[in-house]
Amino acid sequence: MTRLTGRALRLTVHIGEDDTWHHKPLYTEIVRRAHTAGLAGASVFRGVEGFGASSRIHTSRLLSLSEDLPVAVVVVDTEERIRAFLPQLDELVTEGLVTLDDCEVIRYVGRADEPGEPDTEGKNSL
Repeated sequence: MTRLTGRALRLTVHIGEDDTWHHKPLYTEIVRRAHTAGLAGASVFRGVEGFGASSRIHTSRLLSLSEDLPVAVVVVDTEERIRAFLPQLDELVTEGLVTLDDCEVIRYVGRADEPGEPDTEGKNSL
């Protein structure tokens, strides 16, 4: 295995589970666009409880309705590529919080990505 390291930028988009883009979940569209943009990776995390600008608490506790739970979409890539992606978020996110954090990436590449194999998905961009 090859170990890749490097400075990167972590983009986190905090939105609600019920937020949509053209009748589909907003988080799905963000991940799709990140993939289309060739970013290194994206993950969606569903929260169990939280509140945002509305100050209304959303929770998944048993006696409460599980509606509009918090969702975090996390994307990591080089600073240049993340910043180039931000205008797409301007179009998509009307309510939510977008944060940027410096981070260091340590990534282990599987056998398909070992030296000598073509980098068909742009995975070795960091």
